[in-house]
Amino acid sequence: MKTLKNWQLIGQANNRIDIQCDYCWKLHIFVLEQDIFRIAFSQDENFRVPQTWAVTPNQSDVDWQGRDRWSSDGFSLPAYSVTKAENSLIVASEKLRVIVHQPLCLEWQYNNNGIWTTFVSDRKTGAYLFGVSDNQISHFLQRDISEQYYGLGEKTGNLNRHGRRFEMRNLDAMGYNAETTDPLYKHIPFYITHTENVSYGLYYDNLASCWFRLGSEIDNYHTYYRSYQAEDGDLDYYMVLGPKILDVTKKYTALTGGTIFGPKWSLGYSGSTMHYTDAPDAQEQLKKFVDLCEQHAIPCDSFQLSSGYTSIGNKRYVFNWNYDKVPQPKEMSAYFHRAGMKLAANIKPCLLHDHPKYHEVAQAGLFIQDSESDNPEISVFWDDEGSHLDFTNPNTINWWKNNVKQQLLDYGIDSTWNDNNEFEVWDNNAKCHYFGKGLAIKLIRPLQPLLMMKASYEAQIEYAPNLRPYLISRSGSPGMNRYVQTWSGDNRTNWNTLRYNIKMGLGMSLSGLYNVGHDVGGFSGNKPDPELFVRWVQNGVMHPRFTIHSWNDDKTVNEPWMYPEVTPIIREAIKLRYRLMPYLYNLLWKAHHEHEPMLRPTFLDHDWDNNTFKENDDYLLGQDLLVASVVEPGQTTREVYLPDNQHGWYDFYSHQWFAGKQSIIVDAPLEKIPLFIKAGSILPLSGNRLKNTQYDNRRELLIMPFLDQGETTITLFDDDGISFDYLNNKYFGLHLNMKCTDNNIELTMNKRGDFIPEYTEIVFTLPSGESRKLIVNGMQTNKINISDIKSS
Repeated sequence: MKTLKNWQLIGQANNRIDIQCDYCWKLHIFVLEQDIFRIAFSQDENFRVPQTWAVTPNQSDVDWQGRDRWSSDGFSLPAYSVTKAENSLIVASEKLRVIVHQPLCLEWQYNNNGIWTTFVSDRKTGAYLFGVSDNQISHFLQRDISEQYYGLGEKTGNLNRHGRRFEMRNLDAMGYNAETTDPLYKHIPFYITHTENVSYGLYYDNLASCWFRLGSEIDNYHTYYRSYQAEDGDLDYYMVLGPKILDVTKKYTALTGGTIFGPKWSLGYSGSTMHYTDAPDAQEQLKKFVDLCEQHAIPCDSFQLSSGYTSIGNKRYVFNWNYDKVPQPKEMSAYFHRAGMKLAANIKPCLLHDHPKYHEVAQAGLFIQDSESDNPEISVFWDDEGSHLDFTNPNTINWWKNNVKQQLLDYGIDSTWNDNNEFEVWDNNAKCHYFGKGLAIKLIRPLQPLLMMKASYEAQIEYAPNLRPYLISRSGSPGMNRYVQTWSGDNRTNWNTLRYNIKMGLGMSLSGLYNVGHDVGGFSGNKPDPELFVRWVQNGVMHPRFTIHSWNDDKTVNEPWMYPEVTPIIREAIKLRYRLMPYLYNLLWKAHHEHEPMLRPTFLDHDWDNNTFKENDDYLLGQDLLVASVVEPGQTTREVYLPDNQHGWYDFYSHQWFAGKQSIIVDAPLEKIPLFIKAGSILPLSGNRLKNTQYDNRRELLIMPFLDQGETTITLFDDDGISFDYLNNKYFGLHLNMKCTDNNIELTMNKRGDFIPEYTEIVFTLPSGESRKLIVNGMQTNKINISDIKSS
């Protein structure tokens, strides 16, 4: 490794400043926004990987062949200044500036009410190291022991990553330990640093395997430091100034293309298990699930077909229907559809060597190629060997899309479940087509699942152009948020997983993966006991993705009715989710439209309250609903810390009011998950208990007013839940202003959009015991007809 020390300003063009460094390396500073700068190193004006597939600041998709790394399209490119001194160079926008010191070391400052204040610096003794023969790259920064680090996507352990070492190398980590296992499925090289005064994010735009050392390492020859090291690729990173953690998350999410706006049914309960499709009578087992949902009055919107429907013997073969197990796929799909349920089918990007289509695909050159021959690479996959499809080859993309349409969508399948797509090709120099230019897999491994998702996404769009697609993917990289809902992979059944899955979900959410959840009940290991299953379901219904999925070692199946003695509790928990469905759907809209996280650590909205930064098991679903999951066996009471805010919190069930900034002990019998609503909130609820999201024909607004005086504005969104018609003004938007006085709760409403929902009136509910009058648009009432709401 060689350390870059000496530098000299070459010049500037538009919003890029070029600096010559040692060993033919050039440092480029891009001033992209007032609060976002980019630092990139090239050698002889070349990048190791000339494109990016993550960065798209205008919330559009990225072309198949990627975005040119030199491009600054889509950024505002603000005015900036360059100031030269004897041993330094200062590049400054109005909010952010970087000082380039000699020897090479960057110091970052923000405009703190007119005073430029340093918030982070590179390590002064060797900040940038580059490999001579092995292409490794390293970036070292100073570290303060008081700093807190959040993000890095799907990682185990505490939410604060300080003191840990993490690796980004996508693996199929079946049965992982949610507290300690690393690496896992996803490659998200982005994290947030929180200090007492300011928060900021660092995103390293590199798809090679990498390591983050955030205080796990010390060296006598250096001050405290943290580091990023990659085995190859480009040292190309974005500095994103907050100043708050929430600001950083939203800006990073916008930078990588935002959140897909899936259909409303994607938020409903989705059933799944390996057992059904592995059974010899899979079709009957699957249809029986529909009947049992009806029998037990369990609301359900979809089912996810595990890969057993493709089996030959005990192995899986993508796009191959096993007609012995599923003799009539179209009839099976129709059976689900008649019950109002959609189907998502599991698909995998590796073809085993005895796959019926293997030789056809190999002859067409659609596989990643071996590094030392013109043959397909060979990898271990599902207890056998196979070859991975190369999604950097346009012919592979077309083959995949055609099969998605012909083998799935034509059979009545509604969605693709992109699974086992970690691309564990450990011939590091295996050759990818790379759109005719050729590139080693080690440089772009996580790009393969990203382009796999894009191919599936486009297939669904092309097949049904006006239906909003719903996709799932286990593996991926920055930008996957544009295509899919995701989950924390094949977790292991125990109480510790329940606790640490919560932190994993929050870490993903802080990293731009908003639409997340977990395999409720645990995927691997023995079945959960009744108490653990109940508590897992109660937690799961408060996540954007809610799926009960399992492959239990003891051959049992996690189903809502698996324990008759607790089935009524499970039923009520799922029905509670459906009652909250309008609130959840509004959160999905805000995630898409405003880049607002759906799952939120309590500190995200209460960062002035230091108590919220203590490791805990609580979180916010949206800004208004505090979830205090029970994650320990035998608990019938629960200590809950209510974050500091001006107006306090209401108990969701009793409507009792509590002041913030205090810990309280609440009842948590097995049938109850403690929930609290922030005072000053208005929650949209379904007015009836739904069979699934198709039956959403009543609306209630639960008003939790300020206890004293206060005023707030809230916007709610609704539409048909499935199409792109909302882009043509076919939506129902409510704009509400609530003003609380000593005597009245005054609600002013107007509507926007041309969509007419199935519900014709809105009913208002106040906390029990509330004595003030409710005045809606100047009239004292507890309901209003939609036709009487004026348009704005």
